[in-house]
Amino acid sequence: MTPATPTVTPHRRGHGAPVEAAVVIVVDDEAAMRSALQRLFFAAGMAVESYACGADLLSQARLDRPGCLLLDVKMPGMDGLEVQAALQQRAVDLPTIFLTGAADVPVAVAAMRAGAVDFIEKPFDNEDLLARVRQAIQRQQQQRLSTEESHELARRLATLSPREHEVLEQIVAGKTSKEIARILGGSHRTIEIHRTHLMEKMAAQTLADLVRMRLQGGPPPG
Repeated sequence: MTPATPTVTPHRRGHGAPVEAAVVIVVDDEAAMRSALQRLFFAAGMAVESYACGADLLSQARLDRPGCLLLDVKMPGMDGLEVQAALQQRAVDLPTIFLTGAADVPVAVAAMRAGAVDFIEKPFDNEDLLARVRQAIQRQQQQRLSTEESHELARRLATLSPREHEVLEQIVAGKTSKEIARILGGSHRTIEIHRTHLMEKMAAQTLADLVRMRLQGGPPPG
């Protein structure tokens, strides 16, 4: 049997869409449901793809993009929980919302325990579904941004010399440049130079920025 070709509906904003715009991925064995969901998300200005089964999703979809996965619980072949497990084995962090019938709610709850972000019962309210998908995408974007910021902060801290780390710790402790000079040894001017280098290397606009970055960066080295 030839695998089904995924149905892809492009983002309606066309040329204005970012290269890695969030995409809603629908996996449901009912063609009518896939078609209805594609129309819904397209009308809302969102990029959407649909697949008839979990095997097609795993073999054909790009799963490293930002977005949200709408996954039916009951499907022939791999069911929703099996697809979820396969995605976890591949370390896919796409937020997943399960589509479920009333009788399948216990299964959907189990899916949430395994990492799904939400489930919604069929028949569902379109606006409710849109709101939940947007919330899941926004939460993922915030998490990715937070991770990127943490990595960048760690990179900046790693560029500091041992002496600059010592000066930074004293700044965080609330010491003035004169006090730091007495504690660490050296002249007031030398400490001021270190302080200037710290601001430049950490890309801090203010002293408060510098302190905040250090506190967010975790414990000092050594």
